[in-house]
Amino acid sequence: MTQETAKIAVLIPCYNEESTIAKVIRDFHAALPAATIYVYDNNSRDDTVARAVEADAVVRKEARQGKGHVMRRMFADIEADIYVMTDGDDTYDATDAPKMVDKLIDEGLDIVAGKRDATQAAGVAYRPGHVLGNRLLTGLTAMMFSVKLQDMLTGYRVMSRRFVKSFPFTSTGFAIETELTIHAVRMLVPVAEVPTRYKERPEGSTSKLSTFRDGWRILWTIAFFVRKERPLLFYGAFFLFMAAFSLLLGLPIVAEFFRTGLVDRLPTAVLSTGMMMVAFLGLACGIILDTVTRGRWELKRIAYLEFPGPQELHKPW
Repeated sequence: MTQETAKIAVLIPCYNEESTIAKVIRDFHAALPAATIYVYDNNSRDDTVARAVEADAVVRKEARQGKGHVMRRMFADIEADIYVMTDGDDTYDATDAPKMVDKLIDEGLDIVAGKRDATQAAGVAYRPGHVLGNRLLTGLTAMMFSVKLQDMLTGYRVMSRRFVKSFPFTSTGFAIETELTIHAVRMLVPVAEVPTRYKERPEGSTSKLSTFRDGWRILWTIAFFVRKERPLLFYGAFFLFMAAFSLLLGLPIVAEFFRTGLVDRLPTAVLSTGMMMVAFLGLACGIILDTVTRGRWELKRIAYLEFPGPQELHKPW
């Protein structure tokens, strides 16, 4: 398969982007002439839909608010060989899309992520708080899931059909980028990054992001996926915390018992024993859920392998 023979879909979720959406569509039409541009409007209150129609995009609507809902609908509805995910705010450079698509095809990858270059962007586009938050969250995810990407939260990605059609969505908002990254890592799919210019928002375009609100949501998503995908680590940490606290309370009582033969602080002794029991119960839950999780990995991997990779599509067998 080549870029010319592949069926490419550009996915643009939109909410109040009338000032930029037409330019984004024109830029991607120019960069990927054979691609179909899909704009899914998420209850915009301005003229986003009219501007997208005028720019010759396929326009559809998703009533449930949130980027995760929109992307889930796009992944389910749209049939293509290669999917290009971008934003409608004209901060990503469409001219980088062809080389990202070529890299995905040539190397047989499932995801090529656009690593945003903050040094080329004005502060309005990539605020210092977002840069710091991205580094902290990416570092935390790398530690928990062995992620090798440097920009986990980028919204500019090229993805294969087999990844898109085997991806189980649960996120509803901007945490979708985190879920995409964690799922790719846990499924052991081939992933790469390419540097891409991150542009300043044009005048009249307003960011929908909130540094602290969205940061907490992403942090919560990471914690959720640690519990879901690495239960032994999650409940193991719970076991260590509870066991340490139990020993802190109980060891002086044990020492006193051996010295005097008496237990003067019975409530504390009962509390310490109960906490240790809860600690071991948590550890047992972690071991059981780890086995269940491995079974789910196998099922998801089988679903993923049902689809041919980018290099195998359209081959004359």
